[in-house]
Amino acid sequence: SGQALVLRGSNGSGKTSLLRILAGLTLPDRGDVAWRGETMKALSATWRNAALYLGHINALKEDFSAAENLRDALLIDGVHVAQMAQLSALEKVGLLDRRNVLARRLSQGQKRRVGLARLVLSLSHHPCKTFWLLDEPTNALDEEGVSLFTGLISAHLDRGGVACIATHLKLNL
Repeated sequence: SGQALVLRGSNGSGKTSLLRILAGLTLPDRGDVAWRGETMKALSATWRNAALYLGHINALKEDFSAAENLRDALLIDGVHVAQMAQLSALEKVGLLDRRNVLARRLSQGQKRRVGLARLVLSLSHHPCKTFWLLDEPTNALDEEGVSLFTGLISAHLDRGGVACIATHLKLNL
């Protein structure tokens, strides 16, 4: 707990595949994935409650607004958060004034910030999401967005969380 594993490597080296295996989205060709002494198969509900996965693709519905996409992502995560808290998270990531804009009209960096809002809410409202699996989380973010991301990771690690991050960039953690 309290540590991050940063996976760096060239395209096609297996970073995303490893994260997808850890998230339970892809089965490994061989072996098992164990967490806290149990294999993934034996703890699927426990693992789903503990893990938060942000893929390298933003996974937003283009016809939904930023706020609607955040709400739906939280429902999928099994996180129940009041609308005011969701708005506060969107404000923290710089999207409050864009909350009603359809995802198709958001920039790539703004789309990425919807995912950062999930991390904000995980910290403040769903502390059981202790294992963050993040694939290229800083793609398309400006300097301010990268700083916000590293602050979220630091806060997560400070409270005993774990992060596994695939990236092409050097992160100052």
